[in-house]
Amino acid sequence: MIQTSKLTKHYGELEVLKGIDLSINEKEIVSIVGKSGAGKTTLLQLIGTLEKPTSGFVSIEGKDLSKFKEKELAKFRNQSIGFVFQFHHLLPEFTALENTCLPGYIAKKNKKDSIERAKFLLHTLGLNKRINHRPSELSGGEQQRVSIARALMNEPKVILADEPSGNLDTKTADEIHNLFFKLREDLGLTFVIVTHNIKLAELADRKIVMKDGLIIPD
Repeated sequence: MIQTSKLTKHYGELEVLKGIDLSINEKEIVSIVGKSGAGKTTLLQLIGTLEKPTSGFVSIEGKDLSKFKEKELAKFRNQSIGFVFQFHHLLPEFTALENTCLPGYIAKKNKKDSIERAKFLLHTLGLNKRINHRPSELSGGEQQRVSIARALMNEPKVILADEPSGNLDTKTADEIHNLFFKLREDLGLTFVIVTHNIKLAELADRKIVMKDGLIIPD
């Protein structure tokens, strides 16, 4: 599902990634761990096409993303990759329903179909009674579930999560972790999760350890 080859990333003279070779299978849940500054988030951003590598390439579903033009890349990102972040990035003036619909609107999908899809996702994630609430009216766990619904809006094959339970209490974090595994089983999703949560890291099918811009043996 995902492959990187000789992936490097430099910011000026700072070498953040030093040649990452990585293969992730379809429906696999992979955790990426390591100390701050190890390059975990940068690797996730390169896989998600939010940043471009200095050298090397990323392929998803056999597509070499380095060959995509900017508009093609944006379309691919919108339709094939879902993102879940630590701080949710929900728009405060929009309801849970409206936040969930956004990727559908960006993809220029039918508005009615987008709303129905969003309602279905929010109901599936246990938020059917919260669809008209704004983020400030939701708990941290509910906000994260909205962000997961948003990530699923365009039926992506890959979900990239950066510290998805970093701001949640232990019980809520466990609920989010269990949700990832349920979504994998129900929808056949592939997950790549950057985390400092040891429990989540160990639950994954495979744990990748990074240090100083490289993958090291666990």
